[in-house]
Amino acid sequence: MNILMVTNTFSPHVGGVARSVQGFSDEFRRRGHRVLVVAPLFEGTPGGESDVVRMPAVQHFSGSDFSVPVPVPGRIASTLKSFAPSIVHSHHPFLLGDTALRITASRNLPVVFTHHTLYEHYTHYVPGDSPRLRRFVLELVSGYCNLCDAVVAPSESVANLLRQRGVTTRIEVISTGVDLAKFSGGDGAACRQRLGIPAEAFVVGHVGRLAFEKNPKFLAEAAARFLLRKERAHVLVAGDGPARGLFEETFRRAGLASRLHLAGVLDGSKLANAYGAMDVFAFASRTETQGMVLTEAMAAGLPVVAIDAPGVREVVRNEKNGRLLTDEDPEEFAAALAWIASLPPDSRQRLSREIAVTAANFSMARSADRTLELYAELIGTRPRLKEIETSPWSVARARIAEEWKILRNIAHAAGDAVLAAKKENARQ
Repeated sequence: MNILMVTNTFSPHVGGVARSVQGFSDEFRRRGHRVLVVAPLFEGTPGGESDVVRMPAVQHFSGSDFSVPVPVPGRIASTLKSFAPSIVHSHHPFLLGDTALRITASRNLPVVFTHHTLYEHYTHYVPGDSPRLRRFVLELVSGYCNLCDAVVAPSESVANLLRQRGVTTRIEVISTGVDLAKFSGGDGAACRQRLGIPAEAFVVGHVGRLAFEKNPKFLAEAAARFLLRKERAHVLVAGDGPARGLFEETFRRAGLASRLHLAGVLDGSKLANAYGAMDVFAFASRTETQGMVLTEAMAAGLPVVAIDAPGVREVVRNEKNGRLLTDEDPEEFAAALAWIASLPPDSRQRLSREIAVTAANFSMARSADRTLELYAELIGTRPRLKEIETSPWSVARARIAEEWKILRNIAHAAGDAVLAAKKENARQ
């Protein structure tokens, strides 16, 4: 089949959605399907890409590492004529998500939407963040879901949340799969040598964007407290972002700067090697729908210490394949890391067996099977006509646009007032 993937984030951007789209696309192509990806242009995008249509985009939106695409329908029209998609898979409910809906409506194609993100936790990237804006975002996402023919929830927690928010469209729980072979074969010794981590050190690891919605302050404090308890322990962080300095400052204040290793953004074999260098994986985010890094860590044989949250509780089982903590207490988190570090060999082996079972349950092969089955079923059924312009999604879009206009006007008025006051002070 011909599968059109539409996403607001894609390589070279490093993040869960981009990796999910890339992982599924690679697996589908490996099985003989055609996949075309529509995505924004990012800094560092390689030239000569095949089966990718790039949209112009505003780089580093509001100080983040995201690019905001500017949909240009004519840019993909000619490509779609020759590609002739059988189904459209959207990965966002706005921006290029609009494009996905309009393509399916004009061609009467089925559309699937994967709810990757708890969007209400990301409105701080928008100038003028407010409770009303967050409410409109929730309305927009639920309305978008109900315009689609099926919604993929990466975890049962997210599926339940969507139902509570009024989503009536068919929901299928399908996690983003992990390449077991890739992450189980990392060269941890090479990574430790490259970063100057002693071979005998106990390494607490973390992989992900260092963004403030990921709870980095708590993670840094809890990891530092553990290092103060265990003299030979080190921390390895693979990723980058606006919260990088927070890690550096936390460890510097604790006198632990030499035992913190910030490896930056890693991919491919370097990322697998980083997992291989770790002894335990630490995760404190409460804003995930799935937390792909959790399953990658388990594919690498690592126990996980995490805070209970949607998407996390489906992967981590307390004292079975790691520790799942209900309270956000840095002392308790540090104690859980110490519990992992002090396990006797037989207990560690039992933990390893459970970790292997969990990783197998989240393999890319299984996830791709289920997604392709969903595609085939939807293609075989005539999709319902989508009343886009009169839908709750369209109403929410208009409300958000109006909210931004109001906030912009307030900002301009405040700026004018400040400028007038300065001029008055200057005259006096």
